[in-house]
Amino acid sequence: MLFYNIVVMANDKDNQKKTGQINIELDEKVAEGIYSNLAIINHSVSEFVVDFVSIMPGIPKSKVKSRIILTPQHAKRLLKALGDNVARFENAHGEIKDYEQPPIPLNFGPTGQA
Repeated sequence: MLFYNIVVMANDKDNQKKTGQINIELDEKVAEGIYSNLAIINHSVSEFVVDFVSIMPGIPKSKVKSRIILTPQHAKRLLKALGDNVARFENAHGEIKDYEQPPIPLNFGPTGQA
């Protein structure tokens, strides 16, 4: 079992800085992670839904391995945090190459007929 102790900084209603702590527990099963090489993102006015999929070459069918549902505000924070981390990674290890790949056909079942 892993535990994280994270210091959180935020502004209260009077715009004064305040800090707090959050203890986050990470059990062994979750710590193993789930491999994904495709993320499908959808949104509504109230939430972003990110489905993580693992597509295997030559296999025309796959399943969603994990789904994360975020508020629009948290989606924007995740975008910023991911951008910051990619920039730090590239500063340390060089530019991440984005190789051209043929589009992955997304077939969610047979098409409807009238």
